[in-house]
Amino acid sequence: MSTLKKIFTSKTFYIGSASIIVLGALILFLADMIIMPAYTNYDEGLTVPDVSQISLEEAQQQLESYGLRSEVAERRSNTAYPADYVIDQTPAPSEIVKPNRKIYLTVNTESNPTVTVPDVVNLSYRNAKLQLQNYGLGIGTVSYESNRFKNRVLRQSIEPEKVVPKGTLVDLAVSDGLGEKTVDVPNILGLRLSEAQQKLQKAGLRVGEIQFKPSKDVDPNVILDYQPKKEQVVVDTTLKLIVSERYNLKEESESGAIIDTTQNIAVPDTTKQ
Repeated sequence: MSTLKKIFTSKTFYIGSASIIVLGALILFLADMIIMPAYTNYDEGLTVPDVSQISLEEAQQQLESYGLRSEVAERRSNTAYPADYVIDQTPAPSEIVKPNRKIYLTVNTESNPTVTVPDVVNLSYRNAKLQLQNYGLGIGTVSYESNRFKNRVLRQSIEPEKVVPKGTLVDLAVSDGLGEKTVDVPNILGLRLSEAQQKLQKAGLRVGEIQFKPSKDVDPNVILDYQPKKEQVVVDTTLKLIVSERYNLKEESESGAIIDTTQNIAVPDTTKQ
């Protein structure tokens, strides 16, 4: 105990401790102000030049002259540029970076690679989208149609197994899950054909076959009947329309002539001669 007391109360101990503290502070100061800035190039920055729309060789030489490195990150086709021209870069032009930073370049290829279109019909929209993207294709227009299986692909604009350029957009028809929803059939009897078609379309129904039937008492192009004759049907049901047309009545006169009532002209009947 007396030995420890002598050590902690001696002048040498305090001098040594103070020296260690001062040395540590000096090392921290040097590390913060000199060593780390030198290692990280503190206060040093380079402005990234714009190397797009020039050849890959020119871009690499220009970046090297700025003290930067380069690497081709991707090659893709763009008809607006010649082959082996830079069409994009990361980091972007005018950004401030450290010396020796690597700049990633997207370079134009001479020809666009092709891919085979996969069959995505009956897949969910999400799976179809992922599969098309995995093949290097994109999603074009997505339209929705009535079907009881929600978000299922019903049709694709490009048939499966067809070879197309990579990046081609494929349009999809997707089900909306409303295939079992029923709607009231609007009253279209007595309406003109164009009005009936608009009314049915607004109700979510389709017009299929149109059968014309002569009528003496109804103007042409008026709805006489429709099938199926129900008050309610499933959404997207197709209806057959029976529509009036001009009635051409031919009667035989007492004199034996056939009279065309549409023109009031008597035509001799040669069948009885």
